[in-house]
Amino acid sequence: MANNEWKINHSSTTQIDRFKITIDEVLLANEQTQNFSYIEFRDGVCILAITEDNNVVMLKQYRHPLHSTELEFPAGMIEEDEEPLLAAKRELLEETGYQTDEWHSLDYFYPSAGSTTEKIHLFLASKVTKVADQFLDELENIEVEVVSIQDFCQLVEQGVFRHGAGLACWARYLSTTSN
Repeated sequence: MANNEWKINHSSTTQIDRFKITIDEVLLANEQTQNFSYIEFRDGVCILAITEDNNVVMLKQYRHPLHSTELEFPAGMIEEDEEPLLAAKRELLEETGYQTDEWHSLDYFYPSAGSTTEKIHLFLASKVTKVADQFLDELENIEVEVVSIQDFCQLVEQGVFRHGAGLACWARYLSTTSN
């Protein structure tokens, strides 16, 4: 792996709503300067939740930047000083009303390393059961969708399920079950 000897000459950060946008002026190894901008925000979690009868629990919600309603896995930001697993448990319960004691880490990934500092921790929640109603934030309008694994696979194949963190979670799950 390349060991870049870059030096930050100057850095400025601007807070815009929930995002911090940083611009670094960097002195590259070849002595040229280049500006790099990126978004800083908290790490997140994404959960592949599978019921005892092998159904996948998903969310259906409107995503304003895309101007469309999307299917996604339960996911969210990790609160300050919160462990990723605790955040995953909290998000699953809040967004879906489902819960389980069977959790497995599927590692983490960087959804867009060229433009954000975000790291998303991926989890498998097995044998989830409905224990409560959703308790959503005031601005959240989320419907819970439960489909068979076979139907979920078709949603992926047909390009209907496009949630990046969800697809990463699914890929990590498939890689662990194929061994």
